This record gives sequence, structure tokens and C-alpha cells, in this order.
Amino acid sequence: MSDVNVSESPQQLAAEAAQENRRQRPLRIALFGFGTVGSSVARILVESKPEGLELTHVFNRDVARKRVEWTPASVEWSENADAVLAADVDVVVELAGGLEPAGGWVRKALDAGKNVVTANKKLIAYHGVELERLAAAKGGHLKYGAAVAGGVPVIPGLEQGLAGDRIERIEGILNGTCNFILSKMEEGAEYATVLATAQARGFAEADPTEDVGGFDARAKLAILMRLALRVEVDPEEIVPRPITTISAVDFSYARDLGCTIRQIARAERAGGPVAATVGPMLVDSRSPLAWSRGTENMVILSGHYGGDVVFSGHGAGGHPTAVAVVSDLLALAHGSRRVEVPSAPAGVSGEFEVPHYIRFLVRDRPGIVAEITGALAKEHINIRAIVQKPGYPQHALPFVVTVEPCRSSALKRALESIRGMDCMIAEPLDLQMLE
Repeated sequence: MSDVNVSESPQQLAAEAAQENRRQRPLRIALFGFGTVGSSVARILVESKPEGLELTHVFNRDVARKRVEWTPASVEWSENADAVLAADVDVVVELAGGLEPAGGWVRKALDAGKNVVTANKKLIAYHGVELERLAAAKGGHLKYGAAVAGGVPVIPGLEQGLAGDRIERIEGILNGTCNFILSKMEEGAEYATVLATAQARGFAEADPTEDVGGFDARAKLAILMRLALRVEVDPEEIVPRPITTISAVDFSYARDLGCTIRQIARAERAGGPVAATVGPMLVDSRSPLAWSRGTENMVILSGHYGGDVVFSGHGAGGHPTAVAVVSDLLALAHGSRRVEVPSAPAGVSGEFEVPHYIRFLVRDRPGIVAEITGALAKEHINIRAIVQKPGYPQHALPFVVTVEPCRSSALKRALESIRGMDCMIAEPLDLQMLE
């Protein structure tokens, strides 16, 4: 039987030629957002000239105030997002942040078959699964290595270096602003003073709630849970606790206990529901998490087979985050794509069984310790230590009780009983202790 030679149509030949040309030319990049990170990405692309990458478009509102002279004359600056999305670009780099309008831009780009690189942790935490499915359906790729821990390669490490392990626990410092504030408070500074310094240096927003309230770290933890624990969770089910409840006396007591205080995001999978929480915690001074200072981020991933792996580095700032963005772009330019990580929907519990630090502020009178220990004993919670520093007035006396590992729900019930005592003049402060 002879072979049949079927000639291709002119349209097919033209399409194949265009595709081949696209493969051979540098990836044409459109930046959406020219703030701290966006300008740093542009600076790397212009100065380092990474092979296979070309900056062609910059979109920003009120773009005239953002335009800089050091970009090539060929770069098109625009205030029209739709026009840039419709242009002949291969990759849209979304660095504006937030759910909207950034989410709309990303969806339009993916729907058109373009690749997207983003550092938008909120968008990926809430809509990452949906966007990855859209990218796969349209033949594009979605990469977000900069969405967690800035320039620290936690996400690539999970997708590739640790893909063969079964990660059972995540513990990490995921917010540089909180780490800066708490590490300065550890040195003796007051919260309000350090916050003002962080805002002046650009580490904290004018409204710092996303950072100090734990919402930023919560979004990042949700992303890590999907990649590490293989569970898709609603970030809203993770209840964050603010660092604003921490005072100088807590650092003083923590030192006496051989600890310091850091904002920790933690999650683990132990047979039942996944447990996850974000908030200030006591960290043993010998732990790597206690060594993290300033705006550094640190993530400890505990694998069933490989044990603990630590990622650490600068998690905030334009240049570290831009490095992660450009690394994603280079991966696309060289034909790399995201490793498919299987995951399944899961509910989130706040139930941990760990030791706790509880700080009380009371009007002193006889019988206080007996009443507190009685309430704890009723929930079968054992006391580890009672610590009281001298030099405080009787009408506002702080002291600390630490307890042996207990379930979060049991301690919550005990504290509900304790806070009704007539001597309490402030809400008891309860912090988990990492051991």
C-alpha cells in the first residue's frame, strides 16, 4: 500500500510557522503593576538581560508617573489593560496584588492561552486551583513561585525537590513585617515604635491589619498546605490571631522559659481533619525559627521519609521577590512547566495538642492560683510551671502558667471559666508553645 501525501493548507502552514517563530524568539513579557516588585523585575530584565526574555509592555494606572528612562525605547507603557492583554505577548506578569481587578486580568490572559507569572498570594490562595485548571485547558502555564516567602524557593522546592516525600507538618515564619516587629520587640522596643519604623521603611502598609492580624500569613499557609499536605482548603477556615496582644512582659517571661516569640503559621495532618493556625507563639531559643530576624522568612517542612527541611531567606522587598518572578520566567523560557501536584478538598480544624503559655493580669488576692488550677484540672490539663516576676503592683500583677500538651478545645473551655473570675483585669493571653 503506497503512502498518501496530503499537503497542508496555507493556513496550517502559516500557523505552524508562527508557532515555530514564537518558540525561537524571546518570550515577550507584559508587566501588570510597576510598584516595588514590578520595577525590580523590570530592572533585572533590563540590566541582566536573561536569555530568552524580553520586556515589551508595562501596564499601570496613571502610568505617566511610573515611566522610567532606563527601560528600552521599545517598551510600550499603557493604562489600557485590555489593550495589553490583546497584544502579542507570551507572558503576563501580574504584580498588582489583591483579588480584583488582578483576578480578571489573569483569567483573560489564561483564557487567551497566554502564560501567567504572579506573586499574588491572595489570588492563588483563594482561586489557585480554578486558575490552574483554566491554564491547563487553554494550553498555558500558571507559575507563582514568588507568592510565598518572596525570594526563598519554597514552592519550587515543594514541587520538585520534595515531591517524592510525604510532608506531614509545616511550621514557618511567612510574614516579614511581623518578624521585623517581634524581633525588634525582643530587643526591648515597643510595638507602636517598631510599627512606625516598619511603615517608614516600607515593610508595613499604612493599615497594617493584613500583616499584624495574620491574614497575609494565612493566605500563604493555604498555598503551602495544597502543595505540601496535598489538601485544598478555604483560607477563611484558618483562624488567625494578631500579634498586637503581645507586650514587653511576654518577651521577659519567654526568656525565662528559654524561648522567644514569633508569628508562626503551622499546619499538620494527623489522620483526621487537617489542623492549621496562624498567630504569635513561643518558640524554643534553640529552634531555627528563633534565629530568624528582621524581614527574613523561614519554613520548616517535616517529611515522613526525609525528615525536616528548612528554607530561609529574605521574604520581603522588591529585589528578593523579583528574583523569584524572573526565575519563573526563565523556567517558562526553557520549556519548564509546573509539576502537577494532586490535591483534594479538606476541612480545617484548629485543634492541636501542644503545650501552652498563658499570661494572666490580675488584682492580687488569696486563692487565685487555686481557682485557675482547678479550672484547668476540670479539663484534665496538667500544669507544667507557674512563673511570677517581682516588681509589679498588686493591683495589676502579671504572671504566667505553662501547661503540658493539651487539646486546644479543652484549654478554650478552661479559659472561658477562668476569664469570669472577679480578679481578672485583662483577657488571658494564650500562646501555643513549639517544642
